[in-house]
Amino acid sequence: MTTTEAALGIVGVVDAVTAQLRTRILGGEIRSGAPLTEAAVSQMFGVARPSAKAAIEQLVASGLLERTAHRSARVVGIDQETVRDVYRTRIRLESAALRELATRRAVPAAATAANAEILAMGPGPDPATVDPDLRFHTALIDALDSERTGRMYRSVLDEVRLCMAQVQDRRLLDAAAIAAQHAEMLAAVAAGEGERAAEVLEGHLSSAEARLVEALGAD
Repeated sequence: MTTTEAALGIVGVVDAVTAQLRTRILGGEIRSGAPLTEAAVSQMFGVARPSAKAAIEQLVASGLLERTAHRSARVVGIDQETVRDVYRTRIRLESAALRELATRRAVPAAATAANAEILAMGPGPDPATVDPDLRFHTALIDALDSERTGRMYRSVLDEVRLCMAQVQDRRLLDAAAIAAQHAEMLAAVAAGEGERAAEVLEGHLSSAEARLVEALGAD
């Protein structure tokens, strides 16, 4: 174990390296298509090659990196088909969550708190909405209190965050509009109107999907 690994050992070397790589990828510091070799990651963080390899494999499993035979892992590219699939997967999972929550009229406190953060940002596109926006949507899933549903949702979470970052980096959505649509979903849940909540969600996510698909097509 290297000196750096010993210092990181309290949280686990592999997890620490994985978290740092994830942050750099989602923040755009490591760009789409960029290769990530074990040697490069080992040197970047001052850790042993096996730790670097394990961190890369975790990010391959989460969908942020892709690896083909006889090639180094690379940061995934976000293309139009990926965007469509990610957003439609979200619609399937989150609309089902809203319908179930509405049967209990259960409004997740975490979703309300996250949306209050977005509303406080004021009108206009703002990349800072990505984190509370993601927490809002994740709160809908977590409120189901289902370990397996949560695990399923989190299996695409990195790709979701990557898409959301692309949307807001391109200034495609207004923060006030996002907050208003979120509030409408929660109001429908509180009223026991699951279908209305699901319809608002579908319009909300489909709008983001369409704008990002269009922007990628224009690149």
